[in-house]
Amino acid sequence: MDSKQIDNVWKHGKKCEQCAIRNLVLFADLDKNDFDLIHRPINEFELAVGETLYNQGDCSDFIFTLRSGLIKLVSYLADGSVRIVRIIKKGDVVGLEALDNKHYLHHAVVLEEAAFCRIPVSQIKELNERSPHLSKQLTARWQRVIFDADVWLSQLSSGFAKQRVAYLLLYLSDGNDDGECYLPTREDIGAMLAMTTETASRVIADFKRKGFIKLVSAHQLIINKESLNELCES
Repeated sequence: MDSKQIDNVWKHGKKCEQCAIRNLVLFADLDKNDFDLIHRPINEFELAVGETLYNQGDCSDFIFTLRSGLIKLVSYLADGSVRIVRIIKKGDVVGLEALDNKHYLHHAVVLEEAAFCRIPVSQIKELNERSPHLSKQLTARWQRVIFDADVWLSQLSSGFAKQRVAYLLLYLSDGNDDGECYLPTREDIGAMLAMTTETASRVIADFKRKGFIKLVSAHQLIINKESLNELCES
């Protein structure tokens, strides 16, 4: 690399080290010596609602840290229907499968205006070989993927419609003490929970009438966690 490239990489390494959400992200456990091993640019960028981060089958040369916003991972089934298989939240890694696969396994689409850090897979693999501090976070990220998959199967894909919607809203509000969370479109709720758009609309309307949720804007609401938890346990 020439001096300009080296300077650019060094700046990105320093930004990673000083990141405001560093405790949430993949590089959380790295120390100064580890950051000195970063020799490839880590780029920051933003995408608007509805834009695609990557498509299923694209070459998986990067993984992405989600700095803010929400992402949905989408699969298209053989019958042409759409399933949302996971929601990616702030601090999560998008495209983690790139470490073991040559292609991405899903379509990654922005639900809520999102900011990313794009990290070359080659850089992750090199860091993992040369530093002991990254492997702990990689293991934790894989465990999070497994946990989220279990939640999707056990809580969001079975049971009564009202319970599934309640579980989803609690999941989306996790980490927000005030109960604020993103409200997906009724179509997206249907694609996440294997229900019709009409059923999703009826449940949301019922929750509003009962005071379980309060709309702040078209896609933001405040949930009554106690009421939704009681519904899930009933």
